[in-house]
Amino acid sequence: MKKRNWNLRIGSVLSALMVLMILIGLVWTPYEPNAMSSADKMLGPCLQHWFGTDNLGRDIFSRVIQGGGTSLLIAVCTVAIGAVCGIVVGSLTGYFGGWVDEVLMRFNDAVAAFPSILLALVCVSIFGAGKYKIILTLGILFIPSFARIVRGEFAKERSKDYVENARIMGASPMRILFAHILPNVRTVLMSSMAIGFNNAVLAEASMSYLSMGVQPPDASLGRMLSESQGMLFTAPWYAIFTGVFIVLLILGFSLLGQGLQEQEAD
Repeated sequence: MKKRNWNLRIGSVLSALMVLMILIGLVWTPYEPNAMSSADKMLGPCLQHWFGTDNLGRDIFSRVIQGGGTSLLIAVCTVAIGAVCGIVVGSLTGYFGGWVDEVLMRFNDAVAAFPSILLALVCVSIFGAGKYKIILTLGILFIPSFARIVRGEFAKERSKDYVENARIMGASPMRILFAHILPNVRTVLMSSMAIGFNNAVLAEASMSYLSMGVQPPDASLGRMLSESQGMLFTAPWYAIFTGVFIVLLILGFSLLGQGLQEQEAD
């Protein structure tokens, strides 16, 4: 009897719920996320303000949803850039090998020797902060990790029988790469993309926490955590709800990625 993949099930449901909540927040929130009210400062969770309000009277639930949308946009775009470029580089080097493979892998090793968040902070300090600069910076920094994973999978697949049969039948190298091998490594890629999504969310939150990421008036989960740090005793709900939202978002995609890995192993 096949074992049930609970990580995949729970991760899929939790990820879908979090993404759905964020998507709804793009078109509707209970309050304007940046609307301030002197009469509603530091209110605790209640029917009118589900997550309470901050020191400026802004609705925390509305800001958390908007900040989640910002994190989702940055993470999706970052993974898209890293995955597309990484697939191209990794597939070519893994399939053909040679000196190009050696040069690119040594470059990957050099980049991987430094934490991606540290390199991102250096790049942002040089080129400036902002939503789209973060996307470009993180996207480029994520390319080596995707390229290494794809390169390893393509190197394993290139000597298998179905690839040899495709060569004998006259299939071009590009067709073999993207029509034959790529579909057979999609589960590994999807798992890597889920992990990359989590890393991108954490990187964006860390940079915004240090005021080097998303800039006001855009809401950011990392910046909200930074703002709530000085209100841990007077308004603990600010840090709690913001932190729980980040944890649930990351947990959902972590379980999803782990479930995909287990599915591949089975």
